[in-house]
Amino acid sequence: MTPIFRFDGIYTPVITPYDADGSVNPGALGQVIEQLIAGGVHGIITGGSTGENYAQTLAERVELARLTHEMVKGRVPLVMGTGAMLTADSIALAKAAREIGADAILLASPPYAVPTDQENAANALAIDRAANLPVMLYNYPGRTGTMMGEAFLDRVGRSRNFCGIKESSGDINRVHLLARDYPHIQMGCGMDDQALEFFAWGAPFWVCGGSNFLPKEHVALYNACVVEGDFAKGRRIMSAMLPLMRVLEQGGKFVQTIKHGVTLTGIDAGPPRPPLKGLNKDDKRTLEQVVRVLKTTIASITTEG
Repeated sequence: MTPIFRFDGIYTPVITPYDADGSVNPGALGQVIEQLIAGGVHGIITGGSTGENYAQTLAERVELARLTHEMVKGRVPLVMGTGAMLTADSIALAKAAREIGADAILLASPPYAVPTDQENAANALAIDRAANLPVMLYNYPGRTGTMMGEAFLDRVGRSRNFCGIKESSGDINRVHLLARDYPHIQMGCGMDDQALEFFAWGAPFWVCGGSNFLPKEHVALYNACVVEGDFAKGRRIMSAMLPLMRVLEQGGKFVQTIKHGVTLTGIDAGPPRPPLKGLNKDDKRTLEQVVRVLKTTIASITTEG
């Protein structure tokens, strides 16, 4: 079965810049989007956890999606996140995605409820019916408590809209399962330190928070592995990126680190909303050192004759 939509390339789950008072900073958001598109990313996701959707009202999420759509101007596909605890809220977001003109939706399991595969599939199909848009599933049991198992995948496969899955379980056996048994659902990397392995197993896309501030470097790994098929070059780029991935994942400061990374590019990303706090001086210094070495190393690899 041929997917009705192809998720190819680097998809950035865009941050939400805030002013000091916690209100959304549209000007900074526009700057981030322009930087991403100039950096060569292939798609943008609004309303993901990297965008702090858990700290926003439904109205804010819809307005942010509308703003993002206006700023992207159709230059790359826009995917709107529909993740929520309540099915009714996810359906409202899905309907908004269609009204706004999003190209696809991101659909996660509802957190905390821990539904069965059958219940989770019924939830996903209800959200799908509301949007009737291409769907990128988001399997992240570490956050939701629920694995999108085989019974789930079999049931949602009844709708052709389910075109891709951002796989963030961290279980490499899931990569094998998806590649072998569900080739009609495009497999995308959602676990950054496994990007090379995903590409080796045929994944055509990667959803990566670090591309918010290092778009060219993430695109370089995609190009090496997927476009050029040069995995020797890909391994060198991946080796240069691993220190960044360790910094992003350690200490539970993912969003805070991504936002400081954006600030390093000259765009004021502002603080995260509570309960999160910004990075301390030591964490900032560590990130700055890692970014400096990473950029120099990858630039050297990509400019070799």
